[in-house]
Amino acid sequence: MTESETRPSPDALLAEAAREGRGRLKIFLGAAPGVGKTFAMLEAAHERQREGLDVVAGIVETHGREETEALLAGLEVVPFRRVVYRERDFAEMDLDALLERRPKLALVDELAHTNVPGSRHVKRWQDVEELLFAGIDVYTTINIQHLEGLNDVVEQISGVKVRETVPDALFAAADEIELIDLPPEDLIKRLNEGKVYLPEQARRAVHHFFSPGTLTALREMALRHAAERVDRQMVDFMRAHAIAGPWPARERVLVCIDEREDAARLVRVSKRAADRRGASWMAVTVETPHAYALSEAEKDRIDEAMRIAARLGGETVTLHGDDVVDAVLACARERNVTQIVVGRTRRGRWSLGKAVPDRLIARAGQINVLVVGGGDAPTPKPEKPRDKQGVLPLLFAVVATAIASGLGVAIDSSGLPIANISLAYLMAVLVTAMRAGLKPAILASVLGFFAFNFLFTEPRFSFAITDTQNILTVVFFLVVAVIVSNMAARLRDQIKTTQENARRTSNLYEFGRKISAAATLDDVLWAVVHHVATTIHAKSLVLMPGEQGLGISAGYPPEDELDEKSAAAAAWTWTHGKIAGRGSTTLPAADWLFIPISTARGPMGVLGVQMTDGGAVPTPDQMRLLETLADQAAVAIERTTLVTDIEAAKVATERERLRAALLSSLSHDLRTPLVSILGASSSLVSYGDVLDPVNRGDLAQTIQDEAERLNRFVQNLLDMTRLGAGALQPRADWADLHDIVRAAVQRAGRLAEFHTVRIDIAAEMPLVWVDAVLMEQVFFNLIDNACKYAPRGTTIKLWAHPTATHIAIEVVDQGPGIPPEDWEKVFEMFYRVKQTDSQSGTGLGLAICRGIVEAHGGTIRIAAGMNGVGTAVVIRLPLSPAPTLPEAAP
Repeated sequence: MTESETRPSPDALLAEAAREGRGRLKIFLGAAPGVGKTFAMLEAAHERQREGLDVVAGIVETHGREETEALLAGLEVVPFRRVVYRERDFAEMDLDALLERRPKLALVDELAHTNVPGSRHVKRWQDVEELLFAGIDVYTTINIQHLEGLNDVVEQISGVKVRETVPDALFAAADEIELIDLPPEDLIKRLNEGKVYLPEQARRAVHHFFSPGTLTALREMALRHAAERVDRQMVDFMRAHAIAGPWPARERVLVCIDEREDAARLVRVSKRAADRRGASWMAVTVETPHAYALSEAEKDRIDEAMRIAARLGGETVTLHGDDVVDAVLACARERNVTQIVVGRTRRGRWSLGKAVPDRLIARAGQINVLVVGGGDAPTPKPEKPRDKQGVLPLLFAVVATAIASGLGVAIDSSGLPIANISLAYLMAVLVTAMRAGLKPAILASVLGFFAFNFLFTEPRFSFAITDTQNILTVVFFLVVAVIVSNMAARLRDQIKTTQENARRTSNLYEFGRKISAAATLDDVLWAVVHHVATTIHAKSLVLMPGEQGLGISAGYPPEDELDEKSAAAAAWTWTHGKIAGRGSTTLPAADWLFIPISTARGPMGVLGVQMTDGGAVPTPDQMRLLETLADQAAVAIERTTLVTDIEAAKVATERERLRAALLSSLSHDLRTPLVSILGASSSLVSYGDVLDPVNRGDLAQTIQDEAERLNRFVQNLLDMTRLGAGALQPRADWADLHDIVRAAVQRAGRLAEFHTVRIDIAAEMPLVWVDAVLMEQVFFNLIDNACKYAPRGTTIKLWAHPTATHIAIEVVDQGPGIPPEDWEKVFEMFYRVKQTDSQSGTGLGLAICRGIVEAHGGTIRIAAGMNGVGTAVVIRLPLSPAPTLPEAAP
């Protein structure tokens, strides 16, 4: 046994993890109405209630059956929601009340029920999905004929088309299926006793849906589906728990969809085939150059079949190519498909030669091909819509033929051979095919054939032909004209299809270019709504979460608020990540259609669209485009939010670094002088009487020195706070730089008692326009730093001289110097060069100096000292025009 076979299946574990937080769904499955599904559900609910579980009935349809109504007694029932529709009063399940009540287990009868228009969801199974999403367990009932994948089979067996269906994916996702079985004879007996329908309804039912043969077939279907469900549960359990067993190879089924009337049936057949094999499946349609010529009804059939495939849990893919067989086989081999399902087709739209199934079988190789019959069965064909241009293309063919005839008369009068005249008619056919399509081109071919025969073959002005050569000429002309018209029309369709694809690609490229160029979130949102609105000619908006909940972040045209129904649809889309609103199956009464904007990180927002034509909804092509645009918008929004998150993370990291540095500084630079002060003061208190005056003076001096050191530290913190808040504004006035420097040196006298401070200021130094107090603090901080790090006995030089535009000042020491990579970093708050960490200090001095100097419009930087020894702090202050002194009185 390999290592992979001893480990649980990742897919199975992921499936189990996905169920966490969701409610559990149990379905009571029956073959037909009246077998006792609701009765069994209520019995199971009472059993759970006796176990102490909180059970609430959301909606239970008793249909007047006394035994069922008796079981409902003792269970809490949520009051129905009354809905008025077409002047009639209906009772529906109150979904909001049930969500607010939040029981552990909710009873929801008749899963396939269609809600009254105006409800949040079109179908009751969507209500159940929302309950499960909220973490509420659900018991529900369903008959086998309501499964979407069996809809066509049930119609074939019973002759009744079931309108209310439930997606197979929901049935497959149920945590437990309980089959309620009853033999057909017993069910018919219950029917005759009036326990299922009223007597008159029962008599009609026995002769139609409830015939023994129909019930037997439905019972077999229910038993088979229940058995397949148990088998899948067993396999899932074995995979999740790494139980060894015969694992079948993974199969994949591909179904080919075209415009045929039974395309939806083909999808359902493929779904059942895939389920029997436990295989994944996909529905594929190929857009060939002929796709442009399809009628709206044919396009709708393809779109409907693809929607059914998606609803049944299959993957949908649209391919592009000139040949259907080539495109399908390329996709099948790329996706490792093991079986292709295709309908039995007549020769026609897909191929001019062999039918598609024959060509697939001939070229499929190891891939199995399943040909499904029924494609030729007579079905009511919808009336094909007439060409929007009416008779204009046909008139174009007539005019083109008339022009060719006139040109032929000119050629004939010039004495040229008659064969040249046929070229004029071929030109008319070619132009007609390119401009008007295939049918007008065929008409031009036929008209040209008769005109050529009537006007230019002997005998003239007669359809009779006496010359054998002319017969061949005319016949060959007709054959060539038809072939040319077909080829030209096909080329025309290819060009139009290419243009349409190019338009889509250009649209997406333009949208991608816009959002990639957008730097901020507002720019991205504006690009999204503007592009969507102009592309499909509709109103658009984007909603994103904020402090007040989901709100409009951008709209085109600008939109301030949504009506209540549209706001509810938008909120539902945001919560569940699914399409809702106009034209969908959830809250279709809303005026807007909402599409989720989400990425792998989660939901980003909601895209709203309202067609300009009132109740209109986007076409399937527009929906695919909108979903693509929503995906691209999600990536762009995520990009901007990631930039914001990165910036926020940087700020948070910097804030944390500053906080740690401040705490470290406080713990060290506050504690050290305080310890010295406490030690000296306690010595004076304890031994003041016995100490001689010299020792007492030393202790008092220590207290003063450490108190001044502590004062400098606090002053630095205050200055840094003022700088950070922008409250440090220089009070500039004319001052003498000599006085400012001398004051700073005198203030630092005790700090520099073991160093020599040399001042070298040019004699011609003019007055400077500065805040003398703040600049004194700058020089004091620089001298303090130099004294800390330069060895004792060294010289600290401070020199200044004026230039034409500024005043240059340098403070140079003979210490160990600062590494070049730290020259800029030392001006950051709390930053200290690692090789000098042993020295006391807060790391604020140089940061304060930079703040003060830049507030004066100057610059400050670090450079190497004289001859590469020590550190030089270079300051440049702007040189202001000297003040004009008043003239002395005579």
